[in-house]
Amino acid sequence: MIQDIGKQDWNRLPHPATAVKQPADNSQKASFAELLHSRQAEPLKISRHAEKRILQRDVRVSEGEWKAIEEKMLEARHQGVKDSVVWTSHAALVVSAENHTVITAMTHKEASNHVFTNINGTMFVKEEA
Repeated sequence: MIQDIGKQDWNRLPHPATAVKQPADNSQKASFAELLHSRQAEPLKISRHAEKRILQRDVRVSEGEWKAIEEKMLEARHQGVKDSVVWTSHAALVVSAENHTVITAMTHKEASNHVFTNINGTMFVKEEA
């Protein structure tokens, strides 16, 4: 059975670089600014779990910080971040950049004793005055 493996066509796949087709018209590619502008209307979602934690832990995030988080999530998604810890002036949030959703939330005191796993990005958000 093992001798037959080399005779199969499935092990002769094309190199990934040659298999990817480039778009014929480069004008179809959206710039980051256009993508950001088109996505600005998409509000940051809060999961049920995060909503419970925000209420239980009395986590406070200002309106300005929410807006900054929304903008940073678009930038993070563009850079390939999937899940991120977002530090605000009073809270730490775990946010999915892929789903544009807050997964959980905690105060700085709680976060200081916490180990964050499966995170590939960190952001510090300061409300603009």
